[in-house]
Amino acid sequence: PKSAGSSLMFQITKSLCLDLIVKLGARHTESCTLLPLATGMALVLCLLTLRQTRPTSKYVIWSRIDQKSAFKSIITSGYAIRVIELIRKGDELCSNIDAILCLISKLGSHNIACIMTTTSCFSPRIPDDIPEVARICRRYDIPHLTNNAYGLQSTKCMHLIQEAMRVGRLDAFIQSTDKNILVPVGGSIIASGNRHFIDSLEKIYPGRASSSPALDTFITLLHLGWSGYKQLLTTRIAHFTYLKQQLVKIAQKHDERLLVTPHNQMSIGITLASLPNLDPSKMTGLGSMLFTRFVSGTRVIPYPGNSKTIGGYTFNTFGAHCDDYVCGYLTCAAGLGITITEIDVFIKRLDTVLSKCKVIDPPRNLTNLNYEDKSSSGLS
Repeated sequence: PKSAGSSLMFQITKSLCLDLIVKLGARHTESCTLLPLATGMALVLCLLTLRQTRPTSKYVIWSRIDQKSAFKSIITSGYAIRVIELIRKGDELCSNIDAILCLISKLGSHNIACIMTTTSCFSPRIPDDIPEVARICRRYDIPHLTNNAYGLQSTKCMHLIQEAMRVGRLDAFIQSTDKNILVPVGGSIIASGNRHFIDSLEKIYPGRASSSPALDTFITLLHLGWSGYKQLLTTRIAHFTYLKQQLVKIAQKHDERLLVTPHNQMSIGITLASLPNLDPSKMTGLGSMLFTRFVSGTRVIPYPGNSKTIGGYTFNTFGAHCDDYVCGYLTCAAGLGITITEIDVFIKRLDTVLSKCKVIDPPRNLTNLNYEDKSSSGLS
């Protein structure tokens, strides 16, 4: 082969990734590949692979998640999108299985290129009911793709994927290398319980690109080993619990509450109901205040929200995963690699920002405040 050393390293890296995925719980996984593409473009390649076997199918059924790259991947692949709105159960936003079945009946299974679901997501959305969708896909012979961007680090997400492969049809699940293996942005792992799907995907992948994502993943997995990665997972779970405990204290202090989302083990939401005099259009300035204090990764969802149009499709209250959530809120997550020190700094700065917001006159813009306490920190 060309570049024998690079080709050998790539094959070893794929084997390391497959071993990691199986050890993390997805035992029915047969094959995977690593591509120098971000998650959205990896989804595009999966959709184009499906087109080889279903050339006349026109639609992708998409369980709504307000994250642009997944939606854009369907548009880029040339499919028409049919959005499945979620249903609210308490604070959680859940899969709408009945709506999926209704849409299959309406469109005809032969016209559906695939159903796209999601595991890892921002609160108050929770992972889709992947096993039930997998059963539906097997029953109606419809391909099934899952966006598992952050999911390798979540035992909940990996359990759902394993169950989906065990009881139904899951053609592929896609995860990001930077989010799960702590390497620079630009790589993704596509895995499947059907090795023929991965073979077909690799055959249509055009040409070569940078070997950096594969090399970074290779070095990192060799450095960590399975014991090192397991320790990172254990630490993340403990730090998620700690973050939640600290947010409860902040919520009580500011007359807020945490959104009750026990089925989301990565992201936490805190209401912003105590800011009644704040113009909703400026509420996202709270996120800007945090970002200026070097806190990244938080999302502020105002109420009522703002609409956004992507590829001709308009979403009301984009970011909330639904059109009519009951309040504004802020989300944050405890991702792989986060430290107790970073959580403590974040909690301190969130307390400061919420206190400042409550004394702002309505016409005043949040971003005009004087900032302090700007030593570096991040929360992702």
